[in-house]
Amino acid sequence: MTLCAIVVTFNRLAELQITLPRLLAEDVDHIVVVDNASTDATPNWLPAQASDRVHVIRLDDNTGGAGGFEAGMAYARDQLDPDWVVLMDDDARPAPGALAVFRRETPGLESQFPRLGCVAAAVFYPDGTLCEMNRPSRNPFWHAGLFAKTLFTGSRAGFHVSDAAFAPDAPALPLDVASFVGYFVHRDAVAKIGLPEGGLFIYGDDVLYSLRLRRAGFTMALAPSVRFEHDCGTLGEGFVYRPLWKIYYHCRNGVSIARQAAGPIVFPAALAYYTLMWWRRGRHTQGVERRTYYKLMRMGLRDGLLRRRGRNDTAHALARAADKPAQAA
Repeated sequence: MTLCAIVVTFNRLAELQITLPRLLAEDVDHIVVVDNASTDATPNWLPAQASDRVHVIRLDDNTGGAGGFEAGMAYARDQLDPDWVVLMDDDARPAPGALAVFRRETPGLESQFPRLGCVAAAVFYPDGTLCEMNRPSRNPFWHAGLFAKTLFTGSRAGFHVSDAAFAPDAPALPLDVASFVGYFVHRDAVAKIGLPEGGLFIYGDDVLYSLRLRRAGFTMALAPSVRFEHDCGTLGEGFVYRPLWKIYYHCRNGVSIARQAAGPIVFPAALAYYTLMWWRRGRHTQGVERRTYYKLMRMGLRDGLLRRRGRNDTAHALARAADKPAQAA
């Protein structure tokens, strides 16, 4: 088995300087680092790390995590041709020995899950608590029991993997959706469904890629014995993303998620549910920030329905303007 790690970075050199040595200490054949047009010291430091194992790609523009993963997977597919690739952000890295565990566990997973296309690691914060934003799930629109449970509870717990499933000795579980942190993809899946959609910029690229993979007939599995660490701080109170401009992409790309997860008939009801959920989260903001949140939400819904893609610099400018009064206060 050949294994290639893909790391996307943007202006977080301190995190990358932890992640890259951690990967070099692992049982991995290649490491592809995609620099998303960083403006800090990354362009000076990173090229010196290139080697037979470390491949550095410098993009001309910041295409977000989605564009970075698209570029990194394309390079791995076309230049390295590994059996598996594993994706992660620059602030995420495998726990010591995690990639050796993946190599050891994969033959058994392939026997248990025919046509295995993806293996998802168990992701934790550095303090050992579960990383909520990387909790994998099933698609409730594909499973009647989970759909009913979700309607009854009115929460993500209806279709997300439970805490007990993350114990190191817990059995592997089937999945429909996982995040691009500790996300292992088999070469057959890449050959069949292609690359992630880089135009999404950030958020939802992993969900939509997972749904494509499952629709193509591949299976996905959570391997709780393969453990990753994610030193992230994106989510604030009530699942409000920080910086605030991320709300735009969360809502815009969420329209596509609702469309793909629910299908054309149920899509309007699914989108109405998502919209209500996003609106409720906005109540955790106040003042100028609240007004900006709802404006970005409306922009995201509009552009999602129009199937627009790419980076929206207007959304970034609105968030910066809202942040100044907050800092002054």
